[in-house]
Amino acid sequence: MKKKSLLLVFILFAGLMNLSAQQIIAHRGYWKTNGSAQNSIEALMQADAIKAYGSEVDIWLSSDGIPVVNHDAEITLDGKKLIVQETPFEILSQVKLANEEPLPTVEDYLDAFVNCKNTKLIIEFKTHNSKEREDELVEKVIKMVNDRGIQDKVEYISFGINIVQQVKKLAPEADVYYLNGDLTPQILSKMGMTGMDYHFNVFTKRPEWVKEAHELGLKVNTWTVNEPEDIQKMIDLKVDFITTDEPLLVNEIINKQ
Repeated sequence: MKKKSLLLVFILFAGLMNLSAQQIIAHRGYWKTNGSAQNSIEALMQADAIKAYGSEVDIWLSSDGIPVVNHDAEITLDGKKLIVQETPFEILSQVKLANEEPLPTVEDYLDAFVNCKNTKLIIEFKTHNSKEREDELVEKVIKMVNDRGIQDKVEYISFGINIVQQVKKLAPEADVYYLNGDLTPQILSKMGMTGMDYHFNVFTKRPEWVKEAHELGLKVNTWTVNEPEDIQKMIDLKVDFITTDEPLLVNEIINKQ
């Protein structure tokens, strides 16, 4: 009887530990592997293969209104730098990623994501040169997500106040996080955000924000955490999610706790 009781306690304890462990988000997908590249469809599929909680991706609106996947505001084509939001898709489609994939549209990315079994998609809306352009991008992407019936598998993040507000307006049930690092948990709670998603240096300087966020029922994510020392600091602060270019390393450190 005592052995059974001890076993039950151990199982319950292990379950509680799993519930409290940080979840891992692969930054721009899991791209540090053969045949992959940042923000590529292959990076998305690799993030799913390692069963990351989420795979983050960055999106823009081309000059002719096509949502596309890219991190930087500029791309290079034939040695010439082009501003993504000022370039038509016909030209952007000629860009090749490091793994020779063509620069993806959001349509292509979501079509691939439908086949993912383990990971969520964390969509970062990049800030644009006008509110109208941001609103157009948000509206088009949320429609794409809704049309595929994958609302419960997609979360949204942005540095832009207008963008996160538009997402909550059009997708009130969605998980939405603010990135810029300048708003308190109290303000984010009043805005209806799911949580805060700040650079780890913000939480190093203001560790009390993690506790305050949790007390308000907010989730806490932090980016881009790659070094073992920084990973451990964020684990010790009990953030909910860690966004990283090193998902396997973060997993290893979490499992050693």
